[in-house]
Amino acid sequence: MAATSALSDAERTRQLKKISSASIIGTALEWYDYYLYGIASALIFGPLFFPGLGSLGGTLASFATFAVGFVVRPFGGVYFGALGDKWGRKRVLVVTLLLMGLATTAIGLVPDARSIGALAPILLVLLRLIQGFGAGAEFGGAVLMCAETAPKRRRGFFSSLPQIGVALGGLAATGSFALFQNAMSEETFQNIGWRIPFILSSVAVAVGLFIRLRVVETPVFEKLKDEGAAAEKPLREVARTHKRSLLIAVGARFADNGVAYIYQTFVLSYAVSELGRAKGPLLTGVAIASAVAIFATPTWGGLSDRFGRRRVYLTGAAFSAAVVFPFFELLKSGPDWLIVVALVIALTVGKEMMSAPQAALFAELFDTRVRYTGFSSARELTSILGGFIPLIATALVGLSGSSWPVAVLLVVMIAITFVALWIAPETKDRDMDVDYAPLNGYAGKRLLPGDELAAAYAAQRSQTSTETTPSDTTSKVTS
Repeated sequence: MAATSALSDAERTRQLKKISSASIIGTALEWYDYYLYGIASALIFGPLFFPGLGSLGGTLASFATFAVGFVVRPFGGVYFGALGDKWGRKRVLVVTLLLMGLATTAIGLVPDARSIGALAPILLVLLRLIQGFGAGAEFGGAVLMCAETAPKRRRGFFSSLPQIGVALGGLAATGSFALFQNAMSEETFQNIGWRIPFILSSVAVAVGLFIRLRVVETPVFEKLKDEGAAAEKPLREVARTHKRSLLIAVGARFADNGVAYIYQTFVLSYAVSELGRAKGPLLTGVAIASAVAIFATPTWGGLSDRFGRRRVYLTGAAFSAAVVFPFFELLKSGPDWLIVVALVIALTVGKEMMSAPQAALFAELFDTRVRYTGFSSARELTSILGGFIPLIATALVGLSGSSWPVAVLLVVMIAITFVALWIAPETKDRDMDVDYAPLNGYAGKRLLPGDELAAAYAAQRSQTSTETTPSDTTSKVTS
């Protein structure tokens, strides 16, 4: 019955190699774009695009432009997710890659406020919106390509591989910024140097497009399409049959979102502008964390295949809650080398222990007919909050004169994730090409049941196939 079982081991391996490399490169470009913009928001955009607002005002305005990209991400996730559920994962991922990469390249070409005045921040925001709209469905599609092709026993490992792209994107962004900043005078870097990393994203677009066009569609979606069972209105169907899955996924995103944007964006600005620390060690710490995550992420994903998605995810959340207050105390007076070590541990243990199993968990929470829409909608709804975290954290420091409200904010976000995961099912043993919603009535009553319901689903299909035509069977099972 399973579409994936129809593949030989050799063919599955070949497909997974192509799909994994395409997913990693596409996700790397997405997060290269986003990390690059985040770093530039913290260190560059304030004085260049908002020179009349002062240091704090310029930083707040710069983080606001960072945030608008996240506001539009859910719209991109819903729009492209629905197209991915109707037309296929591969086609959508080609479009999103082009939107993100071309917008990022154009950001590097926008004149600053000294040249064109108020038009400069307007163009910056417009390109940020285009970037965010394309990015809204990129990661979800990349994960689904892996999750819907991988064998069940290794789905957590393969689904976590696109997260390596996040690490590679962060490493490339911080590394390129550090490289050009160290190679140039401060004046040259402010005028020209910061633009080069943005323009270089055009190279990644060309490479990613070449690889992505050679990838085949997932066998799970091909089976759905062959049966004529693709959803006509995926968003409406998600709202009707997967409410609880949607809420669990949204809640689960709070912690890793908070950890990522506090440590990778806000801390850079806070440590430099408020504590007077040098930029170099902080950028180095984030870059090392990205490099270590390349190996840590698949390790945590593989452990989720053995111990379950929830257990690994909850461990990462608990660790993150335990280290947040000590980290901010260390940031005030600790030596640079110890702060670098703390950044690396907070990100590669706390954040990646959540992000790695999250990929498979979210894919398994939704049925094939609405998987792309459900995954991208849930993930990107909380991305709005993620984009505003540096802005909120900066405002809290401005109001209180201390970092402790920021630490409290992060602990609250982690607590929300704890609640969501506590009520979530363990999903690692589900069959990806079995839609459970029709037998559930709706997915809120008995979410993602076990082998007995999968067997009931198979029995129902077998019985109806002897009584009706194939087209009738499809409409009864998937309606």
